[in-house]
Amino acid sequence: MAKDKKNAWIRGIDVAIVILTVSVLMYTFIWNPFYLLKCIVGITALFCFYMYALKKSETPQNGPQAQVLSVQASSSSISKLAMLSEDGEKMKEWYIQGETALLIGKSSTDNEVEVDLADAEYASLISKQHAVLNYASGIWYLEDLDSRNGVGIKRKGASTKQVLENEAPYKIDSGDMIYIANTRLLVQ
Repeated sequence: MAKDKKNAWIRGIDVAIVILTVSVLMYTFIWNPFYLLKCIVGITALFCFYMYALKKSETPQNGPQAQVLSVQASSSSISKLAMLSEDGEKMKEWYIQGETALLIGKSSTDNEVEVDLADAEYASLISKQHAVLNYASGIWYLEDLDSRNGVGIKRKGASTKQVLENEAPYKIDSGDMIYIANTRLLVQ
């Protein structure tokens, strides 16, 4: 009900803007004798109309509802992590759909992790508890757990990786590459 009232107000404001604009244009082009004022108002009106139309056409695609849908689509589409070899072949996979928290590191008798990288090529660079993946409100977050050799993210389509700060959560999406020291995990 509140949403309907808000939409009614927005439509009312839109109608008021149109009426005001038409009134100004009628005065300027019908009753006003000054040519320079007609040019200035005409150019300004065309620019404002163009920007208004552009904003209205973008709202459904880039509005809050679309952002929520795109976040849900990208995060809900994440179902697994794949460890890649140097030449990009999948060496190992972990299915993460339905999980809420995953510890990344190396398992041992006194330390159990969900994403075990003990058999990775660069295992010596990986801490026992290197990073954690947390799932909250439909979004996966990656966090460095004060590891020795760091954690990085290379966003899908990006050319460089970003090094994570310790204990600061970073949102991840499908197609991102996670770097645990020198070990690469593809988010799928």
